[in-house]
Amino acid sequence: MRILKCLFLVLSVLLTACNNSDKVETVSSESGNLILTESHGGEGSAWGLAECDGCHVLNSIHQQADSIRSIVQSKGYDSCTGCHGSNGSSEPRKCLVCHNSTDLAEMPIAEGKHSHTFDSESTEALKDEQCVECHLASDMNGDFDPNRDLTRLKDSRQLYTSYTSSSDFCLRCHNRDHQQTGFEMDVDYENPLIAMADNYKYVDKHGEKAGTGERSYAGLREGYRYDSFVECTDCHVMHGTDNTGLIIDDSKKGLSKLDPEIRIKPYSIDNASGNNAELCVMCHQMDVLLDEAELDVGNGLSGLHEIAGNCQLCHSHGEAVQAGM
Repeated sequence: MRILKCLFLVLSVLLTACNNSDKVETVSSESGNLILTESHGGEGSAWGLAECDGCHVLNSIHQQADSIRSIVQSKGYDSCTGCHGSNGSSEPRKCLVCHNSTDLAEMPIAEGKHSHTFDSESTEALKDEQCVECHLASDMNGDFDPNRDLTRLKDSRQLYTSYTSSSDFCLRCHNRDHQQTGFEMDVDYENPLIAMADNYKYVDKHGEKAGTGERSYAGLREGYRYDSFVECTDCHVMHGTDNTGLIIDDSKKGLSKLDPEIRIKPYSIDNASGNNAELCVMCHQMDVLLDEAELDVGNGLSGLHEIAGNCQLCHSHGEAVQAGM
């Protein structure tokens, strides 16, 4: 009889923690809320528990989430913290258990020796904890929304305001006077790593200043216009590239507005020689070919003038004197 009473008490506790459905928070990609909070389990009865299998049967979860159910079944409980947080425990959040070149090879494409590891000299692969710095509480629904899928950082007024674009997110770190605590950059004043928030206002259309498209070497490929807003991630990739400066090495890794037939071919981009012509030609194609613009820049495309030189000698981030120069 005493054994039955003990079993009854244990089952009562588990039922309270697992089945108090009228008080359990809604955790789903539809609500945009995947991170567990102190209310988990109904009045917090499951908060702090590290073993998910104490309440959740693997074969029964994610029945309404067809897009991820199979991979969760395959990876098991190791995949829980990546999406749902650590539930108040000391368990690490694991992102790469699913987001890797085998399981989710295109989400994101993470090939290459350079990535956003918060160390510009590092060639180490991204770690789980680095993923979470930028993606603290994504809803994992496959539709990228900067205000849901990126960590909310303080702006120049030290307020957690909404992002106007994904570039707004980047510039809340890459600036001269309001870098994020713990991620300060000790570099020269003119270094693009911190100058970009100021430069972004003057980079022809690689930023906010509108171009006219009326100059001698004008011309853009299908998808881009001179009044297009060009995001940082059109040219810079966070998750893996063989190029320095986190410049994309494959047209599929950026160039969000480019004609899909060109973008997904894909075209390679190599800046090993210090010349970014293979990047520039992905968007720029002169309407009137001048100064050897018919020559292949090295990746099968043409349309730039004087391709043997370095584009950046004349076209750099943040030249406010003349648009494009």
